[in-house]
Amino acid sequence: MERRKRELCAQEDGLWVELWALLESLRPEQIERPGFFPQGWSVKDLMTHIGCWQAETVQVLEQIRCGTFVRPAVDVDETNRLFREATAGLPLRVVWAELWASRTRMLQEWGLLPEVTPDAEEWFFESGPNHYAEHLPRLREWTAELGAA
Repeated sequence: MERRKRELCAQEDGLWVELWALLESLRPEQIERPGFFPQGWSVKDLMTHIGCWQAETVQVLEQIRCGTFVRPAVDVDETNRLFREATAGLPLRVVWAELWASRTRMLQEWGLLPEVTPDAEEWFFESGPNHYAEHLPRLREWTAELGAA
């Protein structure tokens, strides 16, 4: 059990380091430039997207740890829309802080779990390593595009 927790943490950390390095390589105006996704998202929108899912995962992991978790029905597209709507006006400095804080809290709750249930593993994996892996290819492309501009 502890081995699996460490494996997933190592995977999350390796991908986080790459994600963070790419984010830090961009200037604020590049982070806020629309076009990262065809829907008009900016990198800032990506940052809030990841941070919101990690904040959601914090709640789930806490509920699992306390024995109060009930598997929710999640409409991912609707949840993404609500997250984007709720975070649209946040200043970039707040987005940076919330992204860092949500990841930190997610790792804290992950570390506090006495056992890794299938639900805990799914939420951690999907909001951490798998989520980074999903968005890193486009972020690599985008940073290259901006570097060439």
